[in-house]
Amino acid sequence: MSVVSGPDAGPGRTADGVPHVLDNPALASLTGPHARFAERRGRVLRYPVDVSPWLALPDDPDERDWADLAALAGPGAEVPLPGFRGRVPAGWEVISRLEGVQLVDDGLAAAPDAEAVRLGPADVPEMLALVARTRPGPFLPRTVELGTYLGIRREGALVAMAGERLRPPGWTEISAVCTDPAFRGQGLATRLILAVAHGVRQRGETPFLHTGAGNTGAIRLYESLGFRLRRRTVFLEARAPQNQPDDRAAVPVP
Repeated sequence: MSVVSGPDAGPGRTADGVPHVLDNPALASLTGPHARFAERRGRVLRYPVDVSPWLALPDDPDERDWADLAALAGPGAEVPLPGFRGRVPAGWEVISRLEGVQLVDDGLAAAPDAEAVRLGPADVPEMLALVARTRPGPFLPRTVELGTYLGIRREGALVAMAGERLRPPGWTEISAVCTDPAFRGQGLATRLILAVAHGVRQRGETPFLHTGAGNTGAIRLYESLGFRLRRRTVFLEARAPQNQPDDRAAVPVP
């Protein structure tokens, strides 16, 4: 299917009018390649809370979906709603809103990197420490399970990393791109992005990524590497209502 897309504010559509999987990438991931992680309540899905904060509303959430989301999150919880541009229901409070962009591979010079090493569970303490110093976005104790993470070490210490997060069918998101401040300006992030992208391509998938619309320096870098703007999006966070009478529990998806 060809995709009708571009740098406009609206979602892309396939040529036959079906929403593209990248329009709701968390839902496409949790009902596709990442189904093993999915916890479900009604039509709402999420990753385990120690894996990723991403959760997935259906494309057309109704009153029941919002109630399920509130119960899944817990009373007063802060809930990320990436990509959601509608109105939150009464009782919910929008606490932050960040305009963002979604970029896709449009000619990356993807290649392996001889210095990049595969990171795994044993490296998580160092990965969490690097994330704490650089703040590239959410990275939790089990995030490394989502896909391949690569790092570069200097004198044994982890100084840069990048890896895979969401996996809608046919696509893989590159995320957690970060470099220790003492080692910036050496092109380490670029090398790791291209190395992760190479692995994605080797699986027959296409790399994509998200960043804030105001992060102009990073956007220029990504575009210089061969990413192009697919769509504008939004990163919304809202607080769930305090009163939640429904007591149905979330369950893992079989």
